[in-house]
This record gives sequence, structure tokens and C-alpha cells, in this order.
Amino acid sequence: MIVFPAIDIRDGRCVRLLKGEFDKETIYSYDPVGMALNWQSQGAKYLHVVDLDGARTGFPQNFEIIEKIIRVLDIPVQIGGGIRDLETAKRIIKAGAARIIIGTSAITKPFMLIEAINELEEKLVVGIDSKDGFVAIQGWESKSSRTTVDFAKEIEILGVQSIICTEISRDGTLNGPDIEGIKTLVEQTKIDVIASGGVAGIDDLIALKEIGVAGAIVGKALYSGNITMEQIIEIY
Repeated sequence: MIVFPAIDIRDGRCVRLLKGEFDKETIYSYDPVGMALNWQSQGAKYLHVVDLDGARTGFPQNFEIIEKIIRVLDIPVQIGGGIRDLETAKRIIKAGAARIIIGTSAITKPFMLIEAINELEEKLVVGIDSKDGFVAIQGWESKSSRTTVDFAKEIEILGVQSIICTEISRDGTLNGPDIEGIKTLVEQTKIDVIASGGVAGIDDLIALKEIGVAGAIVGKALYSGNITMEQIIEIY
């Protein structure tokens, strides 16, 4: 299991949102590049970076910062937020991203998703943001009619190899991940599942590892000190 420290960028700052709500943010750093270097220096093996402004507007808004993060790090980085066409995806891959995350467009632009699968292959990750068991879109502010599990099954058939599943109601709460929901995804698909949302302590990561996830994204628990990179390294 890979544990991904998360860097969410909004207005050029490193922030965390509560339950995906843009009016409930906590600023942790005014230097996302420095924060990325910090997690690498502490032993992170992979980094998860999201352009929150891009997620909301539909177009990358913090590309220069993201490009610099990729350039200064020696570890791979996966990038999400506002990637809603293939050209944008290719641009970020060309900048050096190891993987790109497509969220909203995976459900609203099925033909684009198929193109991305064919061209990007293992460099494509589909982000499934879930609200009450249904896929959320448009920067987490709208809920579609597709269930999370059914959508995961559909895109697995198309050839998607990895997904990030975020339970929005738990994101940033430190209330623990949706173990049962993630377990259902792991059991009902053969896709690599990366869990996100609610991780509060090292016991949560151990529980996720035990149910067979490919990875877990950790944000607020790291920034608040509930989990340390030293603890994470011990369970790799």
C-alpha cells in the first residue's frame, strides 16, 4: 500500500477543506512547493496534488506551482483538479507528472475518458468523489445519479486500472475512513483502489491496508500531527 501525503492548492496556498466545502478551509502553508519538499524529506514515496481552484472552475489554475513541485521533487507526483480534456491531461504529463486524475469528466465526457484510457493507460487515475454513495461532480458541489460502486464497475470494464475514492462527508473530518464502502469497492472490482477521506490515525491506515487497498491519501491527519511520516514508513 502506498500512502500519499496530500497537497491541496487554492489561491496559491496549501489548504485543507472540510467535507469538500470551499468556505471551510484551513491554510497550512503559503508555500506548497516547500511543503512538497518537506514530505519528500520525511520519506514520502509518492505525492498527491490537487488544484482546488481547477476542480471548481474546470481549468487548471495553479499550473506554475504544480509544474515547480514536479520539477523539484525526486519522487513521483499524481495531479488532479480541473483536468477535463485530453490536451490538459497531456500537458500535465508532459510537465513530468507520473499520473493524472480525471474526476468530473470521467462521468460527464465518456468519450473523452475512453480516449484518455487508450492514450494514457496506467498514467490515468479516475477520481470518484462520493456523497452518500453517489458520484459527486463539479468540484464536489453537485451529486450525479450514478452510484459509486456501479460507476467503478463501468470504468473498470473500459480499462481504467486505478481509482481514488473519496467520501466527501468524511474528508477533512478526522472521523475515520469509510472502511465498509471502500471494502465493497475492493471486493466487487479488480481495480486498484486508493482510499481518501477521513483518515485520522495510524490505525485507520492499518485497517485500509488489511482490506487490500492499493493506496491511501492522507491530508489533515499529517498536517495536524495525528500521523507522522515515520509511522507511515513503518507500515509500508
